[in-house]
Amino acid sequence: MTIQEMRKTEGLNRQFAETAYEKAQASQKVLNAVVTLIDPKEQLDALEDQPQGLLYGVPVVLKDNVCTQGIRTTASSRILDNYVPIYNAHIVDKLKAAGAVILAKASMDELAMGGTNLTAATGPVHNPYDPSRMAGGSSGGSAALVAAKIVPLAIGSDTGDSVRKPASFCGVVGMKPTYGRISRYGIIPYASSLDHVGYFTRSVEDAAIALEVLAGRDDRDMTSSFRPVPHYREALNKDIRGKKVAVLKNVTDAIDQPETMALFQKVLEDLKKKGAEIVEVTLDEKLLKAMLPTYYLIANCEATANHSNLDGIRFGVQQQGDTAEEIMIHSRTAGFGSLIRKRFVIGSYGLFVENQEKLFRQAQRVRRLIVDEVKRVLDEADVLIAPASRCGAPKLDDVSRDQLTDGYLIAENFMVLGNFTGYPSCTVPMGMVEGMPVGVNLTAKAFDEGNLLNLCLAIEEGTGLKDAGKEMAE
Repeated sequence: MTIQEMRKTEGLNRQFAETAYEKAQASQKVLNAVVTLIDPKEQLDALEDQPQGLLYGVPVVLKDNVCTQGIRTTASSRILDNYVPIYNAHIVDKLKAAGAVILAKASMDELAMGGTNLTAATGPVHNPYDPSRMAGGSSGGSAALVAAKIVPLAIGSDTGDSVRKPASFCGVVGMKPTYGRISRYGIIPYASSLDHVGYFTRSVEDAAIALEVLAGRDDRDMTSSFRPVPHYREALNKDIRGKKVAVLKNVTDAIDQPETMALFQKVLEDLKKKGAEIVEVTLDEKLLKAMLPTYYLIANCEATANHSNLDGIRFGVQQQGDTAEEIMIHSRTAGFGSLIRKRFVIGSYGLFVENQEKLFRQAQRVRRLIVDEVKRVLDEADVLIAPASRCGAPKLDDVSRDQLTDGYLIAENFMVLGNFTGYPSCTVPMGMVEGMPVGVNLTAKAFDEGNLLNLCLAIEEGTGLKDAGKEMAE
């Protein structure tokens, strides 16, 4: 059941939330997508006398980097295994005010650093369509629980493509709004200049409802926007005549999977039939090949600074030592996985005073060039469009990808453009390749979520994949 279908029911549908809780619990043996389950009874009791908000009685899952008062929040890291926040993230308060029922905290790549959801302290998350395959990351737990039709809405975070890539791998809608559109107060950070709150649904209409609930100014997050929040759901329409859709040719040229490209061509043909203008655009290839190293430098430098407080002294799991320095060294060594330690080494190196100008500052300058290049194209078009991934989700043990090929550097990483620019970006399902979902990604101008959602709705109607998913067997 979608959010919109739930909204048509009279009164509080307790059974839906209770059943979702039971399904989330039962799914653990297959998906391993939940870190902490939250019994919905008290929340449902409290809703009985409340007015019906946009998410009244809707069961929701939060990525485990979203702080919840009195409920363990680990960011899937051993060092935060005992961390219980004393406050809610801003979006938690907004969800509750709209009537949402929080059912679980979902697994993620440790501290949101990764694209596979293989690095969580609780082990890898499995894809509902094929448990031998990954759900994607870092918001893989949230994506899997929506794809398995356990909840109609799950919160994620997106620093590179951490909502939009899992959405493609799991066959759901993954929305990352404009930087500042949703407050990040109370979200355990990764890289502050790139982090966005995002979310998963199984329909574009539900994505519009969720954005209306989540968006808005929050004085506790100084990067959040003062712009009024439109009625996104009411503004949805099917008229895309005259919209200019720019195909990112650098990406399509780098994709060597004919089945994926056949699905993509069908999407373009349908948009054209509905009155959209399809054009091809090419960005500077050198800049696109520089995306990944630029991202790694900026993200890891910012992460190193953001997580310097995870020392085992102020909070978190503490390891013993004879001095404060020993406690910090032992706590961080035991508390972080090998991938995280590697990223902190890269970030620390980039932040050394003698390296800042030639590495960190240089990466920031390259980022500016990339942003200007994307702006140049979107000045002449409504959206950029390309397949969200070359193919379906990889196997959990797949180490075959050559990370120096165009197929990887460009086709698998281009969605970081939405984080470099801060522009809104959304992935919607476009079909199946060898039994696994594949999505298409669209990126629009800043704060043009309305236009973006309309074009996504047109694609959804063309594919017929509204409310798609793979329910778990009883």
